[in-house]
Amino acid sequence: MAVEKIPVAVLGATGSVGQRFVQLLESHPWFELTALTGSERRAGKMYRETCEWILPERLPEKAESLPILATSPEATLAPVVFSALPSAVARELEPKFAEAGAAVFSNAGAFRMEPDVPILLPEINHPHLRLIETQRRRRRWKGFIVTNSNCTSTGVSIVLSALQSEFGVKKAFLVSLQALSGAGYPGVPSLDIQDNVIPFISNEEEKLESEPLKITGEMQGDAVEPAPFTISAHCNRVAVRDGHLVCMSVELMRPADAGQAAEALKAFQAPAEVRALPSCPDPVILVRDESNRPQPQLDRMEGNGMTTVVGRIRPDPHLHLKMVVLSHNTIRGAAGGSILNAELAAAQGLISKTGA
Repeated sequence: MAVEKIPVAVLGATGSVGQRFVQLLESHPWFELTALTGSERRAGKMYRETCEWILPERLPEKAESLPILATSPEATLAPVVFSALPSAVARELEPKFAEAGAAVFSNAGAFRMEPDVPILLPEINHPHLRLIETQRRRRRWKGFIVTNSNCTSTGVSIVLSALQSEFGVKKAFLVSLQALSGAGYPGVPSLDIQDNVIPFISNEEEKLESEPLKITGEMQGDAVEPAPFTISAHCNRVAVRDGHLVCMSVELMRPADAGQAAEALKAFQAPAEVRALPSCPDPVILVRDESNRPQPQLDRMEGNGMTTVVGRIRPDPHLHLKMVVLSHNTIRGAAGGSILNAELAAAQGLISKTGA
């Protein structure tokens, strides 16, 4: 990589995921944060004046005095944009940036299931970047859109991919315990979540049952052939600040015991070109042997929040194996994942200082 950094913008910078982007980009070796956007009522104000900073890390000094701009390519003038926009807004605005030549790395769900848009997890499906060629041709965009997955799908997809490559996967049954930060800010009212579990999150089960199939699928020509296994999911909101935990049972194509599965997960590595990226976790998957781990409070920051943590691997009386999967939802499942995606695109020559 060249020493000169690539200018980047964060769209929707004042929300919880937008703040994660700002925090993670503070000292990034390849990217320089130059523009922040927000709602019309915030436009023109300094970031420190209009952002209610909610992260435990301090507000980065470089971002404090940046003005909030209108969410438009003309205002931001950045060749790379990280989108923390709500899905409905992203559906309208992200294509305008791609048309103007920007490389858009989106946390929104608006385009994830479009056949020419990759849901990228570089550790497991970096060949899906080839969809960019198809996307540009079909949509006549100078730039492109790359998405990261739903925050709950991220750790699940990484674990299923590792198991799929070693044993084959036939089906999976998932029960999620999802952190409050996944609902954005201010999120769930305190009187709804205290002393409570909410057994419904709108559209979440549908995402968790479909996205991993595309993510772990194989490139066939200019499209992704979804993985052939099936997923059944229950999704719940719990009173945890950060870290989505999923209880997972899996039926394998080639049966394996708990020890064999643990060794396969421990041995899983990202491809060499991905391991070299600044945000790639090492290890990709950390297996805990304790009977009561992983726990969000203790394990969510493994690998600076980018490592997927797995524990309680044991036999399942109905399927083959059951286990617990934890990933940090606003880092690996959101802002950090998008930044890793941008690093891969930059390393492969798909973006530059002057545009996509």
